[in-house]
Amino acid sequence: MTAAPSAPRAIVAARLRQARELRGLSQREVGVRMGLDKDTASARISRYESGSMSISLEALFKLAEALEVPPAYLVATTPSMSEAILALSMESVSQQSHLADMLNALVKLPTQEREAFAKLLEGKSTAAAE
Repeated sequence: MTAAPSAPRAIVAARLRQARELRGLSQREVGVRMGLDKDTASARISRYESGSMSISLEALFKLAEALEVPPAYLVATTPSMSEAILALSMESVSQQSHLADMLNALVKLPTQEREAFAKLLEGKSTAAAE
């Protein structure tokens, strides 16, 4: 049985904090980038990060733009999903399409073939890192 997903507000709060820290930005800087007044920007972002204030869809998109992440990153329900979204976002649109096609083909493979393919890729990434 899988664990129940976190509340949506908590998910967005956690991803917002992660993205902000990843970009090395203060709460105020993020708020100002969103177009908030510099005197209230930090307090607003703090309330989003604490989950004490909900965020509109429009504000979520502005927030994603300010953080230079896809909006989907901010609502990803698992760390693995957020990492995949962020990795895909760094590629060109054509490469994103190609990688999505490859992923769709991969998940259709029998488990044993999928695991063999994963080991092959892991070996290549280990060799490339050396």
